[in-house]
Amino acid sequence: MIHGAEAQIRFMAPQQKNHRTPTTGLYDRKGNSMKRIEGSVVITGGGAGIGREAALGFAERGAYVVVAGRTLSRLEETVAAIKAVGGRGCAVAADCATEAGADAVLTVAEHFGPVAVLVNNAGVGYSFEATRPGSMAALADASPENWHEVMRINLDSVYFMCRRALPGMIAAGGGAIVNVSSAGGTQGMVDAHAYATSKAGMINLTRSLARTYGPSGIRANVLAPGFVATDMVAGVLESEANPFADEALRFAVCPLGRPGEPAEMAEAILFLASNGYANGAVLVVDGGSTC
Repeated sequence: MIHGAEAQIRFMAPQQKNHRTPTTGLYDRKGNSMKRIEGSVVITGGGAGIGREAALGFAERGAYVVVAGRTLSRLEETVAAIKAVGGRGCAVAADCATEAGADAVLTVAEHFGPVAVLVNNAGVGYSFEATRPGSMAALADASPENWHEVMRINLDSVYFMCRRALPGMIAAGGGAIVNVSSAGGTQGMVDAHAYATSKAGMINLTRSLARTYGPSGIRANVLAPGFVATDMVAGVLESEANPFADEALRFAVCPLGRPGEPAEMAEAILFLASNGYANGAVLVVDGGSTC
């Protein structure tokens, strides 16, 4: 048990596995299911959306899954879902954008075996505007305080988590890092300049990790999602400004005419984590929006 303000933890024991429709269709060409994942998997931002779906996918493959974030109640919901499919996992409430928070999460994970996979999924986007007005503004309207806070959550967390995880991965002879960026990090944006910059920084940091630590057996890759139906964009999807509710507009926004689903992003994370030759890749999964 970790005490104090930096982190809280709850353990949940595994149960017999129940039937569940798989969140992924990743099979080899002979129709065999993906190989079992040994060791522990750490997922930040694991309390909902993409992080929760990825946690379930890894749990189904035998990994011990540690979900981290700042809201313990939501993390515990994810662990309950893991338990329901016969998986193993625990929740650690911590600020992963601090050295102490990252250390708390990785210390717990290492108790259950070497960290095989680190998924940096925590971050803020347009929904942050509701609690932090101006945080998604263009540069001229972005205060230094908002700029630094978006950078802290979106990019500093990746730095602290990777920095803490790398020594263990090196000692174990390998590992996989998947950093969840954004299609917005691959191109310019008319607003949300701190967000776009933080996501672009994540991409180049990942490429650098791939070059530096590849010889140590550590693969680092990026998932760059497009518009995905998560809590982060719920306000848009539920408003009159929802572009997918307009038949004349939705195919202009995305050639598939719909937002992505968290389970579809989880499939991509599982692929990047398990494919032994994927290293330094930036996998854009956005329905063709950036074509």
